[in-house]
Amino acid sequence: QVHLVESGGGLVQTGGSLRLSCAASGGTLSDYTMGWFRQAPGKEREAVAVISYHTTTTYYLRSVKGRFTVSRDNGNNMAFLQMNNLEPEDSAVYYCAADSDRSRLARSESDYEFWGQGTQVTVSS
Repeated sequence: QVHLVESGGGLVQTGGSLRLSCAASGGTLSDYTMGWFRQAPGKEREAVAVISYHTTTTYYLRSVKGRFTVSRDNGNNMAFLQMNNLEPEDSAVYYCAADSDRSRLARSESDYEFWGQGTQVTVSS
């Protein structure tokens, strides 16, 4: 069982950048596909970016493609989400999650067994 802790959220102006980190403990990160999700008030949780265990395959939500970059450092049990050119619509609580089925890039939150506690990202206009 892996324990996930996000960090790096905060308040930023439109056009700014943030880098979210996800630290894993109690397990080996390379055993999992890693996903980043977000949930804004009154909205469903959505997959923003997903990265395969071997780092070579990624998925991005259309609205963040070209602005966000997902990465991971399996050796240090870390995953990252670099967010550039942020927009107010990106404001949400961001979560990292781990899926033990490494054959897929799942986008449904029900496919992920382990979740971090979330970190707030607020983009001011």
